[in-house]
Amino acid sequence: MEFEQAKEKFAFTGEYVEGGPYGDGHINDTFALVYNVGGSRRRYILQRMNKHVFPDIPMLMHNIGIVTEYLAEQIKKRGGDPLRETLTLVRTHDGKSFYASPDGEFWRAFVFIENTIVYQLAESADVFEDTGRAFGVFIAGLDGFDASRLGEVIPKFHNTEDRYRKFEAAVAADKKGRAASVADEIAFVRARKDYCDKVTSCLADGSIPLRVTHNDTKLNNILVDADTKKAICVIDLDTIMPGSLLYDFGDAVRFGCSTAMEDEQDLSKVNFDIGLYEAFTKGFLYGIGDRITPKETDMLAFGSILMTFECGMRFLTDYLEGDVYFKTKYDTHNLVRSRTQFKLVSCMENVLDEMNGIAARYRRA
Repeated sequence: MEFEQAKEKFAFTGEYVEGGPYGDGHINDTFALVYNVGGSRRRYILQRMNKHVFPDIPMLMHNIGIVTEYLAEQIKKRGGDPLRETLTLVRTHDGKSFYASPDGEFWRAFVFIENTIVYQLAESADVFEDTGRAFGVFIAGLDGFDASRLGEVIPKFHNTEDRYRKFEAAVAADKKGRAASVADEIAFVRARKDYCDKVTSCLADGSIPLRVTHNDTKLNNILVDADTKKAICVIDLDTIMPGSLLYDFGDAVRFGCSTAMEDEQDLSKVNFDIGLYEAFTKGFLYGIGDRITPKETDMLAFGSILMTFECGMRFLTDYLEGDVYFKTKYDTHNLVRSRTQFKLVSCMENVLDEMNGIAARYRRA
């Protein structure tokens, strides 16, 4: 079913004018619709969700529905604009958060947030600091939300202990006969096995809280006001799940503080930018305010190392298994990716004291 038929299932306001493909997303099919409301133009986003990437669409939409409704209430309480500062679902005519068509497709709709831009790269430390602030505000806004109400869209996504077990299984199976050629990388992972349970054990014993986590904290998942150039809304909530804020903080640092692309083959170009780390940490701690616990603050630097280590381990595991998960452009692509992540891990380990000092400096008293 094309969007012209699907749009009729949603309770849009106004008279339909036109619509067509929008954006360049790689997972869902996105359309922008224009409606006339009393002579004014109003836009909506309509998406056909990728049921192959997300096999449990009802769970995914349940998560998004209850999280965005909660955020809207919190934004109202602080005097903000929920139509601009969080995603707003448009329900179907029968009140559902998505429409399942007879041909097996799943559709959803959002109010379009006008006059916004996104950054693909941090153009300056100020931009990255504001990114940190936006993600901090997002987590703070959900501080009172019971994360156990959320389903796991991707089970055990950041369970590093489980990732390590899968890594060891891949080494033992050695399906493609690659293990001997990556002995150094295997040794690198094994030497850091003790990293794997540090966050999961803290979640289990309650020493750090279970929170709502975004799980895709890239710069381009934040809408920025086109006039003020300030971040206003975190988007792409498909991977909202229960977890630790250390996951979101760490993954943003992993991606944003590297001096090279994720698949850079010349490791001399791969380094950790401590200046960008300071900018992001400053913004994040300002945004989250007093909603972060002392132990979480103490573990921010380690969370950055853990998420980078986990990512590298996943790349290496996929390489050993024959490149079955991540798309690759050449035979050693996943191996190259793992090496960039392990180089970043080493760089961060070398400045861990400085990273911890930065978090201590910007924490709220």
